[in-house]
Amino acid sequence: MIYCSESIALAFLENMIRRQGVGFNQDFKTMILEIPDGLKILLVPFKDLPNGWRKFNDYSKCQPIGNKWYDEALSPVLKVPSAVLPDAFNYVLNATHPDIKKIKLVKVTDLIPDERIDEILKKHK
Repeated sequence: MIYCSESIALAFLENMIRRQGVGFNQDFKTMILEIPDGLKILLVPFKDLPNGWRKFNDYSKCQPIGNKWYDEALSPVLKVPSAVLPDAFNYVLNATHPDIKKIKLVKVTDLIPDERIDEILKKHK
């Protein structure tokens, strides 16, 4: 599984939320992927999400949806609402799906966040 976001800003925010107390290091990269038009993307609509799906420590609420999608190889890409910003979307890529080869890595750059953000994260252990 490869976890992605619709924008660099959302990917950064998702990562910030999960890295509280840790901060960033030189291993973080920004990867730009190109999903070709016509590639099947399965959308998880809000109405299909269980109550409490946005709770930080309760991943088990949404895992059955992702497990079914993965196990049945329904598409190479799953589009899901972000728990951090529900009006934005994250994408999960099934690295074992035959069509995954159609997704191209366009660019990789270093992620260099503002030092103030790193300090804020380290304060929230």
